Amino acid sequence: MLIDAQFLPFVLAITLLSMTPGVDTLLVIRNTARGGVRDGIVTSLAICFGLFVHAAVSALGISLILLQSAWAFSVLKLLGAAYLVWLGLQSLLSARRGNPLPVAEVGTARRHVSLWLPAREGFLSNVLNPKTIVFYMAFLPQFIAPGDPALVKSLWLASVHFVIANVWQIAIVLMVGKAGHWLARRSVSRTLDGVTGAVLVAFGVKLALQQRP
Repeated sequence: MLIDAQFLPFVLAITLLSMTPGVDTLLVIRNTARGGVRDGIVTSLAICFGLFVHAAVSALGISLILLQSAWAFSVLKLLGAAYLVWLGLQSLLSARRGNPLPVAEVGTARRHVSLWLPAREGFLSNVLNPKTIVFYMAFLPQFIAPGDPALVKSLWLASVHFVIANVWQIAIVLMVGKAGHWLARRSVSRTLDGVTGAVLVAFGVKLALQQRP
């Protein structure tokens, strides 16, 4: 069954998880400030599409292989860490140059960039995050009964997570979007670049140094 006695506990747990600040929230705020509401929404959708990848590999046992193989897990961890550091350095370089996040004019009229950029950043930041693999491998089986089709149930639970996470993240996007005039100020933009860049680099370094679970 897709909806059973464990469904409500799953919804409550995944809602609390989605509302916990982390890399996803930071990236959504950063990209909304950079390209406006459109880029923020695309980033959120791309991040959450990565959940289906984690659900599928978890159900198919690939996650177990990664967790049992020190080499495979280390490669994935370092790729994810390197990507976070790269995103952080991009923001730090922008802050150092004194260029604001790309804004054409104050307010909601911002320079449009290809949708591929926020989509790629959001999707890769999620898919390359071994913490999400570990979480799905440990968390989803608690809500899948022995007789359930593992792949179908995992994708269903990922769909619920997809909806809840997007509702929360898009709400953040809209709040940041309303602050467009304030975010367009040069000093505010440089500060946002510097803070987000430093935090992303710190996340990346912490991930790279983290021991296997």
